[in-house]
Amino acid sequence: MAAPVFEEFDPASDCDCPGCAYWHRVLPYSRTVRHPAARRAVIVAAAASTALGAGHAAPAFASPQAPPGPGVPAGDGHGSPQGHKTALYGRSAKTPADPQHPPTTTRTEIINRARKWVDAQVPYSMADYWSDGYRQDCSGFVSMAWGLPGNEWTGSLGRYGRQITKEELQPGDILLFHNPQNPEKGSHVVIFGGWTDYTHSNYLAYEQTPPHARKQATPYAYWTNSDRYLPYRYNGLAADPPPTAPTTPTTPTEPAAPATPAAPATPAAPAPGANARTPYPGREYFGPGANNKYVTQLGQMLIARGAARFYPSGPAPRWSDADRRATQAFQLAQGWTGAGADGLPGPQTWDLLVSGKGKSIPAAVKAGSAGPASHGVPGYPGRAFFRPGATNEYITRLGQQLVRKGFGRYYTTGPGPRWGEADRRGVEAFQRSQGWRGGAADGFPGPETWRRLFA
Repeated sequence: MAAPVFEEFDPASDCDCPGCAYWHRVLPYSRTVRHPAARRAVIVAAAASTALGAGHAAPAFASPQAPPGPGVPAGDGHGSPQGHKTALYGRSAKTPADPQHPPTTTRTEIINRARKWVDAQVPYSMADYWSDGYRQDCSGFVSMAWGLPGNEWTGSLGRYGRQITKEELQPGDILLFHNPQNPEKGSHVVIFGGWTDYTHSNYLAYEQTPPHARKQATPYAYWTNSDRYLPYRYNGLAADPPPTAPTTPTTPTEPAAPATPAAPATPAAPAPGANARTPYPGREYFGPGANNKYVTQLGQMLIARGAARFYPSGPAPRWSDADRRATQAFQLAQGWTGAGADGLPGPQTWDLLVSGKGKSIPAAVKAGSAGPASHGVPGYPGRAFFRPGATNEYITRLGQQLVRKGFGRYYTTGPGPRWGEADRRGVEAFQRSQGWRGGAADGFPGPETWRRLFA
């Protein structure tokens, strides 16, 4: 067996290189432990809910959900129970909608409603109802996004749509798995938010799953039972109205990009529902006092490029400081400074957003700390962050990148912040794809693994 050309390692604890010196100062020595009582509280609450079911007890609104205990994977939507058909909570009874002629809605409206729950991190529950009257489980989430007059379940949602093919999928469609033999085991439904790359092997999934609503890149068709998910299109779907550009465009005032720009990152898809051919409306449509659909579209495109942290309640038509800060973050990501990063979208900013080009906004770095660069590799925090029992944001970033690169098949519910065997096996598979063997393919990311994975 040929030996690898190099081995990845972290320096000894007494190494005085800049990267190690940095982490000697900031590396946490204790890890957060979730108390087992939290898990027991969830089980007791679930049992009490079942016992009171016959008494028609009023559900609580947005009650906080205890986090899963150690060893319990978060986001286990495929094995989560769900409620059955119910009326909207707190609403007067309505005549059930005709599944063949349900209320009309557009793709943009579907995605925007789904985003509201994701932005609010609505807790998962099969018994609780959110303030809009919809049940906080996977089928209630889709019922809400589709604008149905009641809470459906996986056994009835298919009646409100028609089955389509994988090639026909567009944002607002759903991927549905109903297990008729045991509906509470395996049944799940997610909203398709668009493909993440040209291979159509991963897509953005909007879903309601423990611990709360989320949006993340997901292997097609799902993490588990992939061959049993079927794509559906809503029967009441209406076309999005075409955007109308102003008749008098303004003279571009945004400074030109640097003469030698850095190589752009992998192109990201425009925001769902956004028209990639929408011309730049003019600078007067943005800034303090502006209130129009272009501000909403700008926010949607910025969120798709990494600006979600600036929008606590999602984009809106009225210009706000969130729009300015998000726009500025995108401009800074392109390497622009001064007047080129003033937080107001000029024609070049708009063109990069609608075309999906340029660099996306990097993840936030915690205040008071410099970005990690162990071994001189930007973003790499060091091997100590990837080990059994570790819980941190770098594990999530690692897992998400493994999924994007096609090495996410070991995840059953999607990557998370707690290091697990799925992370190790995914890293090992990536390392072996580089031709490495032995100690160089041990499943723990060293600096060269990180550099190649994020290249």
